[in-house]
Amino acid sequence: MIGYVTLGTNMFEKAAEFYDELFATIGAGRLMAGDTFIAWSTSPSTPAVSIIRPYDGKPATVGNGVMVAIGMNSTAKVDAFHAKALQLGGTDEGAPGPRGNNFYAGYFRDLDGNKLNAFCMTGE
Repeated sequence: MIGYVTLGTNMFEKAAEFYDELFATIGAGRLMAGDTFIAWSTSPSTPAVSIIRPYDGKPATVGNGVMVAIGMNSTAKVDAFHAKALQLGGTDEGAPGPRGNNFYAGYFRDLDGNKLNAFCMTGE
């Protein structure tokens, strides 16, 4: 259902480096790129995450209550993805761990303060 999610950035080059390295850990690469946007995905037929300089020229701001969730297939991958985000300068918003029934997630913010998480369903 979801085709892509776009996050505004005020640090385009730094955000591009952050996401190039972070998404490489799950086999995702640049799907599309231009002067004002970059999109990453694992393939052209799967959802993507992109960054953009806002079209209206105003500063990008973080949406209160907005979060991008990146699906993983193991708790180890959630742990590694969260750790990589922090290593790259992201900030912790909740260490990886169980969150209710069969749900395991780690939360972080990127360099612009956008909130993301890595999650998996544990089946337990």
